[in-house]
Amino acid sequence: MNRPSGPQKLNASNEWLADLLARVADRRDKQAFALLFEHFGPRVKGFMMRKGADSELAEDLAQDTLITVWRKAHMYSAEKGSVSTWIFTIARNRRIDWARKLKGMTFSDISEIEQPSDDPHADEIVLGTQEAKSVSQAVEQLPADQKQVISMAFMEDMTQQEISSRLSVPLGTVKSRMRLAYQKLSKSLEALQ
Repeated sequence: MNRPSGPQKLNASNEWLADLLARVADRRDKQAFALLFEHFGPRVKGFMMRKGADSELAEDLAQDTLITVWRKAHMYSAEKGSVSTWIFTIARNRRIDWARKLKGMTFSDISEIEQPSDDPHADEIVLGTQEAKSVSQAVEQLPADQKQVISMAFMEDMTQQEISSRLSVPLGTVKSRMRLAYQKLSKSLEALQ
């Protein structure tokens, strides 16, 4: 289904939105979710700000709302209303949950609380940077076909079956390339262990 543009984008059809939501529910389609996020993110944030949230809180609540949409997309029913109505109902409920949580909180003066920093130590940062560089160099040394499947698996979060489909190669070939890549990476990175 074509993506609305221009003035049509402002009033995206419920049919288009329902199709995106169905793709998220049925196939966990990240591209469809990105389009839903792009469409509803600013609208939900604006809704939260109109209800009294500051910009940062409104952003957090909007993201929480859309994460809930991702998790519960399968629960949408067109008979109960439009996609917009469903999403804004989730947003309203998130805002109410936040308000309830805030009401029950007790606050302490921050100066009375002493906690160790969660920030990593400088030596951990340096070591992590060195390890990341070593891994990156080891991946770059892989043959192109092995580097491609490793990249698709870890950078694009694709399953072996999805890689097989995209590359039009048998599943066994993908598994073999990954196994060979793992063996080469393991030898290259032995010093890190």
